[in-house]
Amino acid sequence: MMRESAIGGPSSREDPLLNLKPFINARLVERTAFSHERERFVFEPERPVGFKPGQYATLAVVTGDEVIQRAYSIVSSPHEPTLEFFIELVEHGELTPRIWELMVGDSLLMRERIVGAFTLSPVPGISKRLLVATGTGIAPYVSMVRAKAEALRNGINDGCEYFVLHGGSRAPDLGSYRDELAAMCADGWLHYVATVSRPGENPDWTGEVGRVEDVLRKHADMRGHDAAHSIAYLCGHPQMVESGKALLARAGFQKAQLKEEKYFTLPAADVETV
Repeated sequence: MMRESAIGGPSSREDPLLNLKPFINARLVERTAFSHERERFVFEPERPVGFKPGQYATLAVVTGDEVIQRAYSIVSSPHEPTLEFFIELVEHGELTPRIWELMVGDSLLMRERIVGAFTLSPVPGISKRLLVATGTGIAPYVSMVRAKAEALRNGINDGCEYFVLHGGSRAPDLGSYRDELAAMCADGWLHYVATVSRPGENPDWTGEVGRVEDVLRKHADMRGHDAAHSIAYLCGHPQMVESGKALLARAGFQKAQLKEEKYFTLPAADVETV
């Protein structure tokens, strides 16, 4: 990785084989490892970009005559000057091993236009938001929660109550966001529950146990997040998303009340019937 720029030199933007006009440079300013395969990366774009909580940015590197690019949900909220990402290493992937090679001060490319429809929107008469995630799927919800906290500091209150259910195989899968979200619950508008599906690998774990799908109805019902009062968002592993949607549909949630963001696609043979 080049320290000065991920573009590769003065002539790279003029290469007729590559269209780099949609991209800007983003410099790595901080990274935090939670485990071998999950890390927090904070980038400073070369100029400010606008986005809504829940949207994603496309990160990229140039290799030879190819631009390798992938979409990642943004953790930071729009009022923050940097862009934060919670990324899982795909050992034999094309992009994440290259991201793991970055050192603070290195740059990569980022599409300047931030996009995505996995965002919050007001719904008359429904004031609760059920936010369900596995692993790095917590990213858009952290952005949403930080944005609401900033709005409240500025005297703006949408009146909505958030419940975040966050699952992982092990405690490190939850990153530092478990502590951040738990601390923010003191203000009353946010509730947060973390669950791990492999408690035997977490001897010090004292929280909820089980897959997200196993505990979703229990905690949603306990907090009044039913079909009459809540919109549900599901983000992360596609099996959880499909299982969660099926569970909530049986509980009376209509299609318009179920929003989803899958982080990858499972082969048809790997999809279970719920």
